[in-house]
Amino acid sequence: MRTYDDLVTEAGQADVTGWDFSWLNGRATEERPPWGYTRQLAQRLPQAEHAVDLDTGGGEVLAGMPRLAQQMSATEAWPPNAAKARTLLQPRGVNLVECTTDRMPFADATFDLVTSRHPITPHWHEIARILRDGGTYFAQHVGPASAFELIEHFLGPLSSARHARDPEQEAKDAQKAGFEITEVRTARCRMEFHDIGAVVWTLRRCPWWVPDFDVERYDQHLRTLDEKLRTGEPFVAHSTRTLIEARRRAR
Repeated sequence: MRTYDDLVTEAGQADVTGWDFSWLNGRATEERPPWGYTRQLAQRLPQAEHAVDLDTGGGEVLAGMPRLAQQMSATEAWPPNAAKARTLLQPRGVNLVECTTDRMPFADATFDLVTSRHPITPHWHEIARILRDGGTYFAQHVGPASAFELIEHFLGPLSSARHARDPEQEAKDAQKAGFEITEVRTARCRMEFHDIGAVVWTLRRCPWWVPDFDVERYDQHLRTLDEKLRTGEPFVAHSTRTLIEARRRAR
């Protein structure tokens, strides 16, 4: 295995925009949930008249769809991601809007399908506002305590944070906002990190995991983890995912 400094330096210089995780190939793995979100999305989009994908990242998921809705929009708040998404999606006629999802510049009842893969926060009342009566919200959310084995290695125990993103609470919040829940499924998926570069890149790509992450600040935590990885055993964590489908009730 290459030296600690080589791995950390390489990971610190690598591009982390968008939602392309191919940099981790051969260095980290993550199981996928059993329901096949992108496959289901590919089936739903062509049936929609007007759809929007929220928090689209770099647009990679939409760009991989064989067919899109008749009218397709997407939102992204982080400028580097939005620029990447615009490059990928505008040639396919997608309207890319730079905005947060708590206040979107769409008229009431604009869409018959709202989708999202790993939204930052599902703002249910705003989603309900832009959906037509009978319209569908279909998404894969990050679940509770996702990747906490890794996060707590750096931050210590986070007992109160483990209750965030609870699927039962999300379903209740959606119902209060005017939705009928048609499906909720959960999965716990194994993650493996094989070198310290994979850890550094991931924490840069997902800065909300360890908000103050910096290689120098967490030098000892990283070196301790690096020593364990050099024994040949991967660092194991678990991501959690929620598949949720909800239908907008009549106003």
